[in-house]
Amino acid sequence: MLTIKRVATVVSNYQEDEIVKGSLGCGRRCLSSCCLPVSKLPLYLFKKDGDLPIENGVVESYEDVSEISFLHNLLLGQWDDRMNRGLFRYDVSSCETKIIPGQHGFIAQLNEGRHTKKRPTEFRIDQVLQPFDENKFNFKKIGQEEVLFMVEQSIDHKSHFVVNAPIDKISPSPNVVAINVSPIEYGHVLLIPRVLDCFPQRIDHESFQLAMHMAKEAADPFFRLGYNSLGAFATINHLHFQAYYLAAPFPVEKAEKQIIAVDKGQSPQGVSVSELLNYPVRALVFEGGRSIRDLSDTVANSLVFLQNNDIPFNVLISDCGKKIYLFPQCFAERQALGKVSQEILKAQVNPAVWEICGHLVLKNRVDFDEACEAYAWKLLAEVSLSEERFQEVKAYVLEAAGLCEVDVENNYMIIGELVQNYEPTTPQVTAPQLPPDCLVQQ
Repeated sequence: MLTIKRVATVVSNYQEDEIVKGSLGCGRRCLSSCCLPVSKLPLYLFKKDGDLPIENGVVESYEDVSEISFLHNLLLGQWDDRMNRGLFRYDVSSCETKIIPGQHGFIAQLNEGRHTKKRPTEFRIDQVLQPFDENKFNFKKIGQEEVLFMVEQSIDHKSHFVVNAPIDKISPSPNVVAINVSPIEYGHVLLIPRVLDCFPQRIDHESFQLAMHMAKEAADPFFRLGYNSLGAFATINHLHFQAYYLAAPFPVEKAEKQIIAVDKGQSPQGVSVSELLNYPVRALVFEGGRSIRDLSDTVANSLVFLQNNDIPFNVLISDCGKKIYLFPQCFAERQALGKVSQEILKAQVNPAVWEICGHLVLKNRVDFDEACEAYAWKLLAEVSLSEERFQEVKAYVLEAAGLCEVDVENNYMIIGELVQNYEPTTPQVTAPQLPPDCLVQQ
């Protein structure tokens, strides 16, 4: 069992213009081209797709959790070290968490520090694709103290770890894993592909496959990666994924689903797509494939289509990379049109990928204490596309992915009614609280 050490934390000073004596480059030990190429960082090398699994590091499902992988231990060990060094803006281990009583088991967290200390959004929220702006905050400005390690592909079909790798010998623009200084949960990190290339928050096939590899190599179904597009509550326009550990299934992972499309091309890759049933946000679930690349490329084709057509979306990489949840969403658009209820807006919850998956980060005590399943459902239903719009987007997504719809029972009207008229069947009682020192369990 892994526990969070309770230590005093302070607001990180490593994103300020402080000069570090004896440092090369500009002296701030940042991730910009002035400092990074002349620095050394830990390096994790993952094996190529299609090779034998890492010894003692493969899991098949929640019911079959095997030995903890090296990447798992590396990430959490480094994260704990940064916590002990006080690099986080607040102590996430002090945040209260509870499971909301009801059919779906939504998870609520009271996180007042994230509301007051999280970096504000610095770009338009009505455009999915926007150019990178060097003058606004980006990850090149963070200190190397916040970086846990680099992650690259191995060349010898095995996974390796190098304690202190010279960056100029590895890559002109490395992939880095850094702490999220405003964490939601234990082990909350950022995966930043090719940090010096200054990619805006825009999915491409290579970066999405990198995220898939990280999910697989972590070999823990309680470690998930998420992605928020611009317009779907990404707050920094510099390409990145988020990830953290939560020792319980997300409510969305427990939701029923129905297969709606399969790969029937000339060279089928075995990928299928399902539609979620009885969940407040309409979504698609991608599974299968003969390799990471098969599934990754199929999903990436769909995501590229959505962003090129200015459709905001969130993505969850689940079950060690075996399941990908895609949520086209419209909350920001509905908010701009004045269609979101004042009750929801008052709570100031930004429904990004973690909230959509059922892990609600609440910012004040009253909302946390009064949180019930009906409220959680109502909040997430505001995110969802209408049934008509979802069917349009779904058709475009399947076409972009090269998948063919299969014959299924026509039950979409029933689903539409559930989203609008859901009432919890479980009486509202005092919710049991999750122990704050028991967040990750093996």
